[in-house]
Amino acid sequence: MHLDLRTMQFADAAHNADRLAVAGSDRSLSWAELQAEVALWVQQARDLGIQKDMPVVLGGHKQAGFFVAMTACLTLGAPFVPVDTIYPDERRRKIVDIVGASLVYQATTGTFMPTGNSPTALPEKDLAYILFTSGSTGEPKGVQIGRESVRLLGDWMQSRFNLGPAPVFMNQAPFSFDLSMFEVFDTLASGGSCILNSREQIQDGPAYLARLAEHHVTCWVSTPSFAHQQLLNKNFSGEFLPSLDTFLFCGEVLPVALGKRLKQRFPAAKILNTYGPTEATVATTSIEIDQATLDAHAVLPVGYAKPDCEILIQDGEICIVGDHVMRGYLNRPDLNAEKLFVHGDGRRGFKTGDLGQIDETGLLWCNGRRDDQVKLNGYRIELSEISLALQALDTVKAAICLALRRPDHTVVRLLGFVELESSGKQNSIAEWSPFPAEQWKPQLEQCLPPYMLPSEILTVASFPMSVNHKIDGKALLQGYLAK
Repeated sequence: MHLDLRTMQFADAAHNADRLAVAGSDRSLSWAELQAEVALWVQQARDLGIQKDMPVVLGGHKQAGFFVAMTACLTLGAPFVPVDTIYPDERRRKIVDIVGASLVYQATTGTFMPTGNSPTALPEKDLAYILFTSGSTGEPKGVQIGRESVRLLGDWMQSRFNLGPAPVFMNQAPFSFDLSMFEVFDTLASGGSCILNSREQIQDGPAYLARLAEHHVTCWVSTPSFAHQQLLNKNFSGEFLPSLDTFLFCGEVLPVALGKRLKQRFPAAKILNTYGPTEATVATTSIEIDQATLDAHAVLPVGYAKPDCEILIQDGEICIVGDHVMRGYLNRPDLNAEKLFVHGDGRRGFKTGDLGQIDETGLLWCNGRRDDQVKLNGYRIELSEISLALQALDTVKAAICLALRRPDHTVVRLLGFVELESSGKQNSIAEWSPFPAEQWKPQLEQCLPPYMLPSEILTVASFPMSVNHKIDGKALLQGYLAK
């Protein structure tokens, strides 16, 4: 039994209907139970006025009901907008307003909540989902992914990833993060199983790994950083997780050192490295990282283009062409004009802002970002969005957020720098002194998710300026490292 990603309907209902479909943080569902709950969800949504092309915002974390809701939206033809509880209330409300959704489904309670908006179909038809990423103006950007793109993702994974007939996925990335769509769509397409792991479950390391062993997880999907954290647990090994035969990475640079350590811990498992922005339906390239590749490269390649896709390098920038490219940003014609183009063959193209190079065999390497967008722990973050939030803090005159990087240009952590207003007590604060967390953390937590909070905020008497009268971030970082 599985979900046909061409028709978005259940197929082979009599085959393995009792197989586990999803193990949530709260309960588990077989494929037959998933189908029954999807049918009930669809009927409830229709009774509340939801029809094809009308978006539904999904709230929650790793409940089985969240998986049910995403599947139900696909069968109904209503694009889902996943919003994890990691987001603060203000950001969730902003996303609801931007989408114009009439309903929010809360997976934590299993209830639909009206927003006050009238049920309205989106101008863009046949969307599968809309994911929101960090926006440079302070407004989240809604990435519209078509149903044809989801089908192509499923076809690619099933034909090239060699994950077996019914893989069992380890899922831990929030559903607001497009990395998690790997597991969602291949579970549905293959008739496999998706093991959802909440933040609370993961914090209990021994129990978390025991849960993965109990469910015989075969495919680990995460950022490299998350896998690196697990190396602290001695049971993160092939002996304790004998069914785990694949590591699937995306979202950030895969370090050679991590690849080598995983080969030592899991000698029988293969490592897949992939690359792609949210705007290109999770990933666009892939490569298996074997021992020979680890031995031959100081920086690992990110792979070859998926079928029916083309990678172009224009003025050093990676551009992606194919039917898996997004349908555009929701309500952002300005950004669409800037980032999207029509290729010569009529297919959609996207300018990623990533720098890269391709060798004569078509193998792609990434060389950082063209702008101030960074990736930290797999999350894509616009530094300017954090800078705007810092500038809104009480007593702050000017502010900027910068990324502290390693020699290989990967991000270590986010740093905030603030210039305070000239008044009373603030004048006595010394150069490079920490800005007290009790003065900034509660305010930032109201508008930014945890992964976007700077690890430290420092005060400066005045910002150094570049020749074009912009804050000199390079000089700030040099001063920080020298202090």
